[in-house]
Amino acid sequence: MHQAVRALFVIVALVNLLPVSGVLGAARLEALYGMPFQDAGLVLLMRHRAVLFGLVGGLLLAAAMRPTLRPAAATIGLGSMLSFVALALPPGAYGAALQRVFWVDVVASLLLILALWLAIRMERR
Repeated sequence: MHQAVRALFVIVALVNLLPVSGVLGAARLEALYGMPFQDAGLVLLMRHRAVLFGLVGGLLLAAAMRPTLRPAAATIGLGSMLSFVALALPPGAYGAALQRVFWVDVVASLLLILALWLAIRMERR
């Protein structure tokens, strides 16, 4: 069960690390999100968002290896993903690319909740 928890944290970490490539600029952001990013201020904000995803993903990856980090990493990860899900409701209100991000965050959140549940169950044994 330790390996399953570790694997779930790694999967969710990778989901959060994927958007980090957006730090490279507008072209990469456009490929990630399927929309144009022509305003320099918006590109800056989205590049900063990519950095924040790197921090969340890095913490989740560290938590995969260090169980003591798991509660904090799960809180940060769920806070990030579920806040996007809540803001993006209803799921069909935006384009296909953002709808895909919505569902990826829903699934990743469920995987992270499963990882936490398994970790808590292991501790009680």
